[in-house]
Amino acid sequence: MGSRKSPSAASVADYIAGLASPLREDVETLRFAILASVDGIGEEIKWNAPSFYTGEHFATMRLNGKVPLQLILHLGVKKTPIARNSIEDPESLLQWLGPDRACISFPGPGSVATRVAQVQHIVRQWAQHVRARVAG
Repeated sequence: MGSRKSPSAASVADYIAGLASPLREDVETLRFAILASVDGIGEEIKWNAPSFYTGEHFATMRLNGKVPLQLILHLGVKKTPIARNSIEDPESLLQWLGPDRACISFPGPGSVATRVAQVQHIVRQWAQHVRARVAG
């Protein structure tokens, strides 16, 4: 893996502070939910949005699509498929975009807060796959 710039939580906080309300509050709630999901998750601005990594990037917020806020889950740069049934998703929040990526959409203000526990459950599982891949 190539060298990575030192992550700067301040730059992520600054980025979020520059967002308009109510998107700012939803992004902040999602950020804290992701960071609290698994020990050792880092964050930085990558692809013009908050992005999260554990060994390599695995989750990136999308803020400029048809849906106001989405969390794109991926397996980094190398395309490695992940079995859909390997991620427990009882609320059917995941929309699979391909064999190595999925997204969770938050269609309106406040929709992140109502899904924090489910998002954390999914992020924990996804991060396990990323860590296993990086270690293996």
